[in-house]
Amino acid sequence: MGNKLFQKLLFNIKKYIKDESLIKMIINAYLCADILHAEQKRQSGEEYIVHPISVALILSEYEADADTIAAALLHDVIEDTSDINFTKEDIATIFNDTVASLVDGVTKINKLNFSSKEEAVATNNRKIIMSLNEDIRMLLIKLADRLHNMRTLQYLSEFKQKENSLETMELYVPLAYYIGAFKMKNELVDLSLRYLKPDMYRDMELKLTKIRQKNNQIIGEMLINVSTILSNEGIPHEIKMRIKNICGIYNKMLKKKNITDIQDLLALKVIVENVKDCYFVLGLIHSIYKPIDGKFKDYIASPKTNMYSSLHTTVVGRKGQVVQCQIRTFDMDEIAYQGLMSYWKKYGNEAVNYMREDLRTKFQFFQSLSELDKITADNQEFLLQAKRELFSDNIYVYTPKGEIIELPNGSTPIDFAYRINKNIGNTMIGALINDKYVDLDYKLKNKDIVKIVTDDMANPSLDWIDKADTTYAKREINKFYTNKKVLMPND
Repeated sequence: MGNKLFQKLLFNIKKYIKDESLIKMIINAYLCADILHAEQKRQSGEEYIVHPISVALILSEYEADADTIAAALLHDVIEDTSDINFTKEDIATIFNDTVASLVDGVTKINKLNFSSKEEAVATNNRKIIMSLNEDIRMLLIKLADRLHNMRTLQYLSEFKQKENSLETMELYVPLAYYIGAFKMKNELVDLSLRYLKPDMYRDMELKLTKIRQKNNQIIGEMLINVSTILSNEGIPHEIKMRIKNICGIYNKMLKKKNITDIQDLLALKVIVENVKDCYFVLGLIHSIYKPIDGKFKDYIASPKTNMYSSLHTTVVGRKGQVVQCQIRTFDMDEIAYQGLMSYWKKYGNEAVNYMREDLRTKFQFFQSLSELDKITADNQEFLLQAKRELFSDNIYVYTPKGEIIELPNGSTPIDFAYRINKNIGNTMIGALINDKYVDLDYKLKNKDIVKIVTDDMANPSLDWIDKADTTYAKREINKFYTNKKVLMPND
């Protein structure tokens, strides 16, 4: 089984890795892992080596680089072969420092080093989260690892199924979302719900089947109509029909929506070559189908905080059906499904550098995580704050220039000001929400446009600590007064 699966992996990677020395390294990684895991079995009864090969296979679908594939094959050799005592140094000697670092980054810290299970879980989960700071490929290997484990969860006890599914929803799903890996995120949610909410999952499956049967022909006719018009206009394109998946429906239901109230349940995705064509296609679609007021979103002008870009409009079809149309370029479509993982195909050997740069400069959550990591020493407290401030239900507000700012639900203008810049926070004297002055303890809402009024002579007020919601804002206010006391001369 293992060898047959590895041949499939080899077939995949040879499509995009042409350097024979790198292929040889991957083969050696497989042989090494196969020997080290030789006496081990999975809960399913199959050879253990099937798991690391499956993780590498998932990553090969995104055209992951050779070091990442090798590390995926070796990702359990330190953690799960302790009787052999195979070390990071051994991996560096046999392969290279990068592979060794990646494997070490995804290896759990031995639970014997902790006084409780909770402390061990918090420490290892913090290690997963903050691997973003070191090398994002560590997180990508962990996501693929978790995905394969979730695909084979049926072999574990009911307790472990629910425990793993809950951890997946609380930790891995938000991380996949934040790096834009929607394809992976959606499958993780789907698999988790099967075990956490089996009755609801089965009910949604039945409803989705009926919706598909009822609407496939209608949406198909609409697809042909739009495609014909675009072809007549000479616009190269791809067009796909989509009925919202269980993950998407579940997210809407969390906002207290019935399945019948979801207006983007049915969708057409139109993919074109450039941004200019996106807006031209939008006009064409509006000329054929009536758009619904208030349902247009321009994520090209204002991308989401995970780099998602697209035009969204909701229209009424000729038979009265409500259909969302998503219009984007081919590059945007890659980002929409794969996020930063799409960089492997786009940038090849330079992908890791581009991932690192964009993660630091374009992803707001990374800045927030880095700030939280600096100020929170206790691992359990760090995980608690990360879940509350970053992995819970967030809100999205706008600067006056249209930039989207992501904040925890419950945030105030104080949090917004400090998220933009600590100097803006420290000199804030007021805030306008949608052109109206509000109190600084006002709870921001989705789509609010926030303008901060500042005065260079102003200072933050100590009572803002109680009004702010985020750890970072509270810390900066505290720090301002701590520094001020240090700088004041003795009486």
